[in-house]
Amino acid sequence: MSVTSSDKELSLKRADEAYALMRKHGPSGDPRAFEVWYAHASGQNQALSKAVAEALSKDGGVLSDDALDHIHDNMLATSRFAMHAEKTSLGILSEIDTVMEMIDLALGSSNQYQQSLESMTTDLDGFMDKQRLREVVGRLVAATKETVATNRTLEARLQETKGEIQDLRETLESIRTESLTDPLTTLANRKHLDNMLLSAVDHAALSGEPLSVLMVDVDRFKSFNDTWGHLTGDQVLRLVAMSIKGAVRPTDTAARFGGEEFAVILPATQLKSAVMVAERIRQTVMSRELVKRSSGEALGRLTVSIGCASYTRGDTAALLVERADRCLIEAKRTGRNKSVSETDFNLDMSDVA
Repeated sequence: MSVTSSDKELSLKRADEAYALMRKHGPSGDPRAFEVWYAHASGQNQALSKAVAEALSKDGGVLSDDALDHIHDNMLATSRFAMHAEKTSLGILSEIDTVMEMIDLALGSSNQYQQSLESMTTDLDGFMDKQRLREVVGRLVAATKETVATNRTLEARLQETKGEIQDLRETLESIRTESLTDPLTTLANRKHLDNMLLSAVDHAALSGEPLSVLMVDVDRFKSFNDTWGHLTGDQVLRLVAMSIKGAVRPTDTAARFGGEEFAVILPATQLKSAVMVAERIRQTVMSRELVKRSSGEALGRLTVSIGCASYTRGDTAALLVERADRCLIEAKRTGRNKSVSETDFNLDMSDVA
C-alpha cells in the first residue's frame, strides 16, 4: 500500500472515530463539532484533548455548546487562521523577491545602457569618417532597442506581479475578517469585541463622549435547544443576530459574547438612547415567528432580555460589561422579555472588583 493510500485510510479511520464520539457525547453534528472531535481522535493536539476531557467530566459526559465553541475558537480557529496567514505571507515574500529581482535586472540594464552611451560619447569626441559614424549610430540604435525590449519585459512582469500581490492582499484581508467573525452568526467574535471595547473605553475617557453597552440574552434558550435540537438552536441564534445587526449603526459593534449571549458597543450614545436601541432589538426579535426549516413547523416566537449600561469616568471595560450584565440579570429575574438599564434600579457595584 502506498503512503497516499495509507494516509487516506488513517484519515477515514479518524473520521469514523470522530463520528462515534460525536454521537456519544454530542453536542451536535455540525462541522465545528466534527472538527473538534476529529482533532481529538487524531491525538495530535494534547491541549485540545485535555480541554475535551475536562468538559466531559464537568458536564456529565456531554460536550456542551459553550464548551464546543470555546474549544473550537481558542484551539482550532486561531491555528487555522495562523496557517492561512503564514501561507499568504510566504506568497507575499516570494512576490517581493520577484520584484527585487526585476529591480536588479532593470538597474543592470540601465547601467549597461549608460556605459554604452559613455563609450559612444567618447568615440564621438574624436575625428571620425562617415563609416565610423555609422558604426556608432548603429551601436546606439541596437543598445536602445535592447533596453526598450528589456523594459517592456519588466513592465509586463511587474503588471503580473501587481495582480498577484493584489490577490494575496485580498486573501489576507479575508483571513483577517474571518479571524474577527463568529462563524455561526457572522457578528463580531469575542476577541474582536474585547479589542473594540477597550478602544471605545479609552476613547470615551479621553474625549468625554458618551459610551453605552448592551448585553442581550435569549430567554429560555436551553429549554428551546433541548426540545428542538441544536440545529434549530443555531437557527435561533442567527435570527437574533440578524435582528441585532438590523437595529444598530455601522459605527456600532455587535458581537456574539458566548453561547446565547450577545453584546453591543454603542459609541457616542447616551444611556437613554441605548435603551431605545435595546427596545428596538427586543421588539424586532419578538415580532419574528420561528419556523423549523426541516418540517415547516411553527415553533412560536422568541424573546430576549437586555441589560443596558453607560460609561462612567474611571470605568474599565470589564466594569462596564459587568454593570450591563447585572442589568441583564435583573431583566431575567423580573420576568424576562424586557430591557433594564442601570437607572431602573439601585445597582450596587461595590462588590465588583
